[in-house]
Amino acid sequence: MSEDGISAAVLSWYDRHGRKDLPWQQDITPYRVWVSEIMLQQTQVSTVIPYFEQFMRRLPDVGALAAADADEVLHLWTGLGYYSRARNLHKTAQRVVAEHGGEFPRDLAQLIDLPGIGRSTAGAIASLSMGLRAPILDGNVKRVLARYHAVPGWPGNKPVQDRLWALAESHTPQHRVNHYTQAMMDLGATLCTRSKPRCTDCPLQAGCQARLLGEPSAFPQSKPRKTLPVRQCLMPLLVNAEQAVWLERRPDSGLWGGLWCPPQLEDDQQLAEWLARQGWQVEHSQALPSLRHTFSHFHLDIRPQLLRITASCGVAEPGQVWYNLRQPSRLGLAAPVKKLLAQLETVL
Repeated sequence: MSEDGISAAVLSWYDRHGRKDLPWQQDITPYRVWVSEIMLQQTQVSTVIPYFEQFMRRLPDVGALAAADADEVLHLWTGLGYYSRARNLHKTAQRVVAEHGGEFPRDLAQLIDLPGIGRSTAGAIASLSMGLRAPILDGNVKRVLARYHAVPGWPGNKPVQDRLWALAESHTPQHRVNHYTQAMMDLGATLCTRSKPRCTDCPLQAGCQARLLGEPSAFPQSKPRKTLPVRQCLMPLLVNAEQAVWLERRPDSGLWGGLWCPPQLEDDQQLAEWLARQGWQVEHSQALPSLRHTFSHFHLDIRPQLLRITASCGVAEPGQVWYNLRQPSRLGLAAPVKKLLAQLETVL
């Protein structure tokens, strides 16, 4: 199949079978495409849809996002994970307003210069919302190209990635580039899936080298697996007389950057020292069921400890808050912290 034949086949399939009713495909703007692309990184479409819709209701354009408080942005992101995406989203909105008059630049290099926007995301913004010829290489497109050309190796390796980018560039047509970009993503998401690909329904089946080899699922190769280390921590869930829970804002960099969490301590001795520094007297202590949260590079086993104190403890300082479970404020909370607070409500 010729290069032009590939894009023609993909576009013909898209006209009949492509996804056209996703929320970010309605009222298409660079802002809506950008937010959806960032949310879709490492996250399933079905998970993203309600988050995207809520985000658009609260922050409908780049100006609203730029003016929003960081806590509001992180609150809207709570549960999606990879919170650096939300922080970069906020920073980029502020730069688009300050440096580009509230309009996303049409130059790829300027798009890539913005926080959290890589080459593929820039290509998606340019092609889907501006109609510019710009290739993309998200996970779905990598899989389609790696199988069609039987490209060996893991796409995370630079030589493999460079090969796939060259193929993405060569296949991207001059016309209907917005539909072609969406079609390639749809093809990987619905037919050329990671497992059990539906090759007999694929518009590229005749020329697919992986299918001709009889092993489409062997391409692309998976990331080399390694055993994740396990870390442990103690999280005191300190509850005052008003039934509010003590939370602290994490530093912007590092684990759960910028989010609100209970203190993360190493052991009971560190807990005793922390309580002594605060000057609080605990009237009741209760161990709660442990929780494991898995990050990309390690498992974290969390040991929560309910600690009741009698005093109201007054007003917290900046970076600290008494969080009312029954009238929660709009703060960014890490997913395991949300689980712990839900667990805590059942025992209060």
